[in-house]
Amino acid sequence: MNIEIKVIPSSKKREIIFEDNNLKIKLISKPQDGKANKELIETLSKKLKIAKSKIKIIRGEKTKNKIVEIDGIENLEEIRYKLLNKKN
Repeated sequence: MNIEIKVIPSSKKREIIFEDNNLKIKLISKPQDGKANKELIETLSKKLKIAKSKIKIIRGEKTKNKIVEIDGIENLEEIRYKLLNKKN
């Protein structure tokens, strides 16, 4: 499944926000040398409980607006539930 994500790098804390079906993820890393992209993949992997190898940025490597491919999850509701679940 492909999802659109707006990444907000250089934030004070890591946070995942859903607003009107739009996903925003605040990251601590700066957008230099792929650090924010790496943190994005690590964050998604941990929250969704899937391997990092199943998550791929397919568009937006150098921009805040990204399209991310996630293998193994088929619907947005499952992604939303897992990302917003505080126990992860």
